[in-house]
Amino acid sequence: MSVPRTILYTGKGGVGKTSVAAATARRCAAAGLRTVILSTDPAHSLSDSLEAELGPAPAEVAPLLFAQEVQAQTEMEHNWDAVSGWLGELLADRGVDPIVAEELTVPPGMDELFSLLQIKRHHDSGEFDAIVVDCAPTGETLRLLSFPDVCTWWLEKVFPFQSRMVAAARPLARTLIPDLALPGEAVFEDVERLARNLVAMNDILRDRRHTSVRLVMNPDRMVVKEAMRTFTYLNLYGYLTDAVVVNRIFGEEAGRGYFAAWREAQQEHMELVRSGFEPVPILTAPFYPREVVGAEMLDRLGDELFDGIEAHGVLHSELSQGLSSEDGRATLRLVLPFAERGEIELKKIGLEVIVRVGAQKRTIILPPAMTAYDTSGARFEDGALEVYFARASDEATPPEKS
Repeated sequence: MSVPRTILYTGKGGVGKTSVAAATARRCAAAGLRTVILSTDPAHSLSDSLEAELGPAPAEVAPLLFAQEVQAQTEMEHNWDAVSGWLGELLADRGVDPIVAEELTVPPGMDELFSLLQIKRHHDSGEFDAIVVDCAPTGETLRLLSFPDVCTWWLEKVFPFQSRMVAAARPLARTLIPDLALPGEAVFEDVERLARNLVAMNDILRDRRHTSVRLVMNPDRMVVKEAMRTFTYLNLYGYLTDAVVVNRIFGEEAGRGYFAAWREAQQEHMELVRSGFEPVPILTAPFYPREVVGAEMLDRLGDELFDGIEAHGVLHSELSQGLSSEDGRATLRLVLPFAERGEIELKKIGLEVIVRVGAQKRTIILPPAMTAYDTSGARFEDGALEVYFARASDEATPPEKS
């Protein structure tokens, strides 16, 4: 069974992410790939974009193209039924209103997490050559993508001990506290199955030969800055970003009319895009006077985005930056091919790291957790720049600069 190509689209709400994902899926199907596009965004708009009635199961909407809007409630009933039942019983016994208890049985974000597990289901089924995912807005997606790492630790360290402890305590608890509803085996089976699915999905998402994330944005400063921060997080988690999409760019004709000032601002923000994401390919699409819905407009958008390239291709194969931390130290690694040591300039302003190589500028936005860190040195070797950070209170000797 061949491994399907998986592409996840994410970005700030309202930037046209669903349209770009739908256009990509249509382009994949047109290339002869059996393709499924799924929306895991709780505020589904995929059916509107494709002008088709969609449900929780894949439905064919065009030749070789299937689409679905994952229903979180259905997924929770399938994956979390035993846990939900036990927690509901426990809360109801303590006098919690049944409706409130039902809501409390699902941790925040869990519904979106179950939706994302559809990726693994399609990956394992062997039915599709390409999987395109219209993800929830950026913040939610990042939180979900970090879950597999947490679950790996939990499954290895906590679960065996917790399961044995409850099994041993159950006879004693029934004697001392007859009304205490301890979790049964079905509860642990639900939790363990979820954890193992997430660990398996981690392998899928970090397979850079077949899986990548694409960031969608508009040429607006705040939107671009958020996308840059997301880009850093994705690199931190080890997920490949193989392209960024800048949508709704005003054309030259706008430079002579009412939108002239907006177009000028957009051009300035495009410089920020280039400084923040190169060498990752930057795909662009114009602002259309018509709403991008239906086959005709989606194909028009796809033609614009993927002119001369394959929508399903891996458009960039390397993590262009990486951030690691240990014992109060952190290292930011940037790949700078063909750069010379003498032409590199480095500056940190707040959470922004600005790297200049000759006339070119690269801007990296660090995670908020790096607020307490100061730069402590840098080294350029074998085409890569390593920038070192230490906590402001750390008096240890920084790495030697070179």
